[in-house]
Amino acid sequence: MRGLLPDKELASITEQLSGSCTTEVASFDEFTDLLADESLTHQYDHVVFDTAPTGHTIRLLQLPGSWTDFLEAGKGDASCLGPLSGLEKQRTVYAQAVNALKDPALTRLVLVARAQASSLAEIDRTYGELDQIGITGEYVVVNGVLPAIAGDENLAAAVREREAQAIAAMPTAIAGLTRDVIELKASNMVGVTALETLFSTENSSNGLDGQPEQAEVTATSLAALVDELEKGDHGLIMCMGKGGVGKTTIAAAIAVALARHGHQVHLTTTDPAAHLTDTLNGAIPGLAVSRIDPVEATRSYREHVMATKGKNLDDAGRATLTEDLRSPCTEEVAVFQQFSQAVLESRRHFVVIDTAPTGHTLLLLDAAGSYHRQIARQMGDSMSFRTPLMHLQDPAETKVILVTLAEPTPVTEAQGLQEDLERAGIHPWAWVINNSIAAAHPETAFLRHRAAGEIEQVNRVHSLSGRVAMVPLFETEPIGEDRLAALTHPVALPV
Repeated sequence: MRGLLPDKELASITEQLSGSCTTEVASFDEFTDLLADESLTHQYDHVVFDTAPTGHTIRLLQLPGSWTDFLEAGKGDASCLGPLSGLEKQRTVYAQAVNALKDPALTRLVLVARAQASSLAEIDRTYGELDQIGITGEYVVVNGVLPAIAGDENLAAAVREREAQAIAAMPTAIAGLTRDVIELKASNMVGVTALETLFSTENSSNGLDGQPEQAEVTATSLAALVDELEKGDHGLIMCMGKGGVGKTTIAAAIAVALARHGHQVHLTTTDPAAHLTDTLNGAIPGLAVSRIDPVEATRSYREHVMATKGKNLDDAGRATLTEDLRSPCTEEVAVFQQFSQAVLESRRHFVVIDTAPTGHTLLLLDAAGSYHRQIARQMGDSMSFRTPLMHLQDPAETKVILVTLAEPTPVTEAQGLQEDLERAGIHPWAWVINNSIAAAHPETAFLRHRAAGEIEQVNRVHSLSGRVAMVPLFETEPIGEDRLAALTHPVALPV
């Protein structure tokens, strides 16, 4: 449109295209093209999607149907997004994408989990949600199961036992699906040579001759981070990172510690696949636990808009507004509003947010940036104001904690997240390396090899942040108040 429209119109379009909805629809369009446009895929026997974590993937898989329903319901344009006028042309593509997703002869969905009760419960919820939108024919892969070759020391035996119990207690709905179990390897699955061994049915010695030296790691404890956090007496604490690294556990452990120290704490989550209620199975004085539920947030937001903006409209105007609010993009706006309320609440006491995995969190922060630009444009230089983004950028008010595992992929993703945050003027306060085998001081050759493989990533994290805490792999899963409290019990790590 450049060269065709006045600068004022271009500026308006640019602003419309700067929001999180545009990011979502752009990704969504590529996704649907690969499902429906044979000209893009005819040269391949298979197209393999490595999807985002559960909540974001469910959202992506729902969108073809959501946008199709929206286009079927009316011809209006949704004000939250610039390119919606072009969606009508995509009706056929979306319909083909929906059909491809629902056809088990064309699409195979593989649900991947670790041998942990929370991870298996998450894919069980995923299975149910997929069934509601007509997607069936799923398969289950339980990945990274500790092999017998890991030995019989206390840590290895305890981990194997809890993994076996988790698999045995797998929810009924997914227990009947076709299943593969893949054993953990001694080395990280990085590079073609390593990946070619992943499906091997024999977990050989993997070069485990001899006993590696004990891996030495240097870091502070999670308890030390809590001691620093509570000096402020209030504030926003956000745990971010890749799906599956333990953000929920770390957020809950910090919240429990602060509550036990006598502070008022609100622990909440923006993760569509949240399981805070599973992690905290009892009431704790001073600690409130909630979830920003996208469905409830959207319903509440629509009702509020109709009761305010729609109050004085005529029937035609209310019908147009109702149609606008049916846009799938409305969910992003609604979730952002509830997130903003949590930010505001942190001015009085501690608010700990267990965020959604990386991509979904960046959409939320993008919404914060769009809102900030809108308010700044409206207010100009004549009035003072404070937006949620400004609160996130203030290190005295907000502490962002990046959670990772000592493995290449989670560290790489967390590093990319840190760079994105810094471009938005948000500087992460600390990193937490979770479930570290090296910090657990293993005795067997297999686990020592795994521990040695962590050192490069631990050093990499130290190069990215001056404040790093480590949480060792424990024999029991940290579920419930007492076990969560144990994560913040001061334990000296070797220097």
